[in-house]
Amino acid sequence: LGLALYASSLCAASGAAFLYHDYCVIGAGPSGLQAAYFLQRAGRDYVVFERSHAPGSFFALYPRHRKLISINKRYTGKSNSEFNLRHDWNSLLSHDRRLLFRRYSRDFFPDANAMVRYLEDFASLLKLRVQYNTAIIHVTLERDGQAWNGHYFLLTDQDRQNYKCSSLLVATGTWVPNVVNFPGSEYVEGYETVSINPEDFAGQTVLILGRGNSAFETAENILGVTNFIHMVSRSRVRLSWATHYVGDLRAINNGLLDTYQLKSLDGLLEGDLEDLAIVKDKKGKLHITLRFYLENRNTSAGIDSVTLPQDELDNFATRAPYDRVIRCLGWKFDFSIYNRSLRMMPGKGNKKKYPQIKPSYESRSTRGLFVLGTASHSVDFRKSAGGFIHGFRYTTRAVHRLLENRHHGVPWPSTVYPITQLTNSIIKRVNEASGLYQMFSILADIILLRENATAFEYLEEYPVGVLAELETQTGRKAPNGLFVVIMEYGRNFSGADKDVFYYNRAVGEAQHAWQSNFLHPVIYYYKRLPTEREMRLRPPGWPLPRPDAIHHVVEDFLTDWTAPNAHILPLRRFLENCLSTDLRSFFA
Repeated sequence: LGLALYASSLCAASGAAFLYHDYCVIGAGPSGLQAAYFLQRAGRDYVVFERSHAPGSFFALYPRHRKLISINKRYTGKSNSEFNLRHDWNSLLSHDRRLLFRRYSRDFFPDANAMVRYLEDFASLLKLRVQYNTAIIHVTLERDGQAWNGHYFLLTDQDRQNYKCSSLLVATGTWVPNVVNFPGSEYVEGYETVSINPEDFAGQTVLILGRGNSAFETAENILGVTNFIHMVSRSRVRLSWATHYVGDLRAINNGLLDTYQLKSLDGLLEGDLEDLAIVKDKKGKLHITLRFYLENRNTSAGIDSVTLPQDELDNFATRAPYDRVIRCLGWKFDFSIYNRSLRMMPGKGNKKKYPQIKPSYESRSTRGLFVLGTASHSVDFRKSAGGFIHGFRYTTRAVHRLLENRHHGVPWPSTVYPITQLTNSIIKRVNEASGLYQMFSILADIILLRENATAFEYLEEYPVGVLAELETQTGRKAPNGLFVVIMEYGRNFSGADKDVFYYNRAVGEAQHAWQSNFLHPVIYYYKRLPTEREMRLRPPGWPLPRPDAIHHVVEDFLTDWTAPNAHILPLRRFLENCLSTDLRSFFA
């Protein structure tokens, strides 16, 4: 409140032509609306800027062929709403039972238009403060020694209206197409504009650049009408059931894998796209060659003057000419609107399409700037679900809780129980909690022990990447040790080259629980809070540093960890050993 009053008086005194809010959210997609919901419920001063006339403008256009790959499982056999969210990948979090996605579509893989309707209702029914038709075109910093972080954020829209805020939440997603430039790339059609009418491809030969879901979605649409389809990308196919990463190729789109492996003309190739070149002949056919063949040559002289790979290797794989080449290389974050003063830098390697952020989802360079939703996926890229609605609905809530503690003195929500309830509390959460289940290895429940282990304080779904900062970030103290409850897959079970269907892939005996492959609960015990150095030096592939003790609850085919002997008894004994306390009589 003091922050807002100070800023308001400053505006009035200076006559500045800007509008102030404590929080500005850029983008009214799923993550922007989710942030708005939490801000509104907390009674905060915020505004959401949306460049389109309605929320969810990305889903109004994409996916081009309109079928989402986020599952809409309407029936689970259970009435527990928290459990059911484990299998509802489209709903945002709210108190309004009308806003469950199953009320908007009966399809297991819904039409994208249902998502558009859902987001429109989410914004309107909850009366979220969204300012439509407002495109933020520039963001910069204004230094101010009296500001809590030494600066305010200044935003400018397309009408040159200025806005000012203390905290900036970027929820624009990744919407700029990835483009590879090479000789002849002007002949390539983009996924965002190519025809979606299969008849336009009848009898044609097509080359698709890319190997993600958009590439296979495009291929699936025209598979039955083309002569053949070739697909080329630098990396091999990554199947989601092997990697356990939902952003990799999903089964619903992989028809071309059948036609390739069963030798029905279609095929996949690996190669660096930047090494390619395309030459167009007099009949309009597109020929694939290599960039180095074109060096110091005049391509305008015609195809006869250009060396093609088949001139030297007569069985070159892509020697047949193509009628069309389609680019399906995914999306990247739009850095263009951010002034240098914000130091919004792209990540490195395969994360360069995302801005660099901390595990707390705050910018690495600018305090008070948080990235939400798909654009925050660098934290768990190719690991968990943070780039998708069923993941970032929880990470957005985590960011809100961090902000509530930082700016408003509201500690991270927690509940205190007597130690007698410890086993029960853990069992209940691992069997119901959706945030732990979807954001495995990223969000965890934290159990803070009271003195002499007579009671404990339970915090839900905290980002484990900032475990060392727990006391500062949550307003809770951890002087007496803690348990961390997290969900994990087996260490060596996931990967593009893994056989995940081998015999004896599942573990059933409690004594071998540490060898569990499928998603299962893991409990870490620390006698003291890990330090930042220990977090940095944690073993490769581990979400946390080595604990004083660790317990794996054996994987379960039904993901139902309630078996008295296989699940509960070993857990209780582990807790007893850590606490030197007898808990037997308290779980009967």
